[in-house]
Amino acid sequence: MRRNYQQELDEIIAGQKGAKPRLLLHSCCGPCSSSVLEYLTQYFCVTLYWYNPNIWPQEEFDRRLEAQLKLIHAMGLEESVQVVTRPRGSEAWDQAVRGLEKEPEGGARCTECFRLRLREAAAYAAENGFDWFCSTLTLSRHKDPLRINALGEAFAEEYGVRWLPSEFKKRGRELRSRQLCDQYGIYRQNYCGCEYSAERLKHGDHSATE
Repeated sequence: MRRNYQQELDEIIAGQKGAKPRLLLHSCCGPCSSSVLEYLTQYFCVTLYWYNPNIWPQEEFDRRLEAQLKLIHAMGLEESVQVVTRPRGSEAWDQAVRGLEKEPEGGARCTECFRLRLREAAAYAAENGFDWFCSTLTLSRHKDPLRINALGEAFAEEYGVRWLPSEFKKRGRELRSRQLCDQYGIYRQNYCGCEYSAERLKHGDHSATE
């Protein structure tokens, strides 16, 4: 039977009895973080972790980071949400996906991309005493929540920090993210991030979208 990650998250929140633990939220982009921040800041003290060496080219990376910061300002979260940004540093990503350049969208290359970013998030969360960590990656209909949660749980065990289970697209939050981006004029990219997804989108492969 398929796990209900949203129900698991509901139970965790209910068990907090009003307390707001520290959560490190890895953000893949501003649009995906929008409705997730709106939701999670009700129950956690959120620090947003921007680590996305997959984004290509550098100009696109800068544009997406700018959109992320603009969103946090527009939502009035500057005082409550700390932002930790990492430079693009694409060498680690290039090494992680070497040999997988021709993989289809959603395949082994994407798994290694998730693995790299979630491992870094887990390490940062453990080093800085966070209670939980998770990622906005599960908001997109193009991302596999089973794979993302499995990786998160593996790194939680490895680094000794709890993974917050999620399938953020549930309960209309994917649609809500679009509404928030429209409301605040936030840039919404039309490809996932890497140069290979950008190239596939040019050839009509819409699985390459965010």
